[in-house]
Amino acid sequence: MKRILFFGDSLTAGYGLRASQAFPALIQERLKENGYQDYVVVNAGLSGDTTAGGVHRVDRWLNEPVDIFVLGLGANDGLRGIPTRETTQNLQQILDKVKHKHPEAKVILAGLEIPDIVPGRYAAEFRVLFRELSISNNISFIPFLLEGVAGVPHLNLPDRVHPNAEGQKILANHTWAVLKDLL
Repeated sequence: MKRILFFGDSLTAGYGLRASQAFPALIQERLKENGYQDYVVVNAGLSGDTTAGGVHRVDRWLNEPVDIFVLGLGANDGLRGIPTRETTQNLQQILDKVKHKHPEAKVILAGLEIPDIVPGRYAAEFRVLFRELSISNNISFIPFLLEGVAGVPHLNLPDRVHPNAEGQKILANHTWAVLKDLL
């Protein structure tokens, strides 16, 4: 069996939904539908997690085999206004740990954005940090995980932050578009 580890926050965990509705579970279904029965998806999403938290909790997940690592952290950093330099350093530490423990693992980084209504250059710096990390680490990249979902009321829970079951399907489509080439 090959393992795909989804390491993220509430977006990965499927906050407010059944586990079967979260996009990693939808990816598991798509793998089976496309004849990839030898892959198992592990959802290591933790609601509220930041990149700093991820640095500290990733090690326990790396004790098991990892063939593909999908990194989806940073949304909570952006919502809290954590300096982009700090977010970048934390994500790099996580990537370094994955490379050290599983040098053969393929890695996908899920890019995130925050609304441009945030004052100053923060939104632009936040958006670009993911692209720069994907290039400097030569890893696969989902430009914006929430593309077409963020800010669309009927695709989000009443909190207007977390994707509902229909929104999670779109996250799965964005992920599959990148993941399928790594299988």
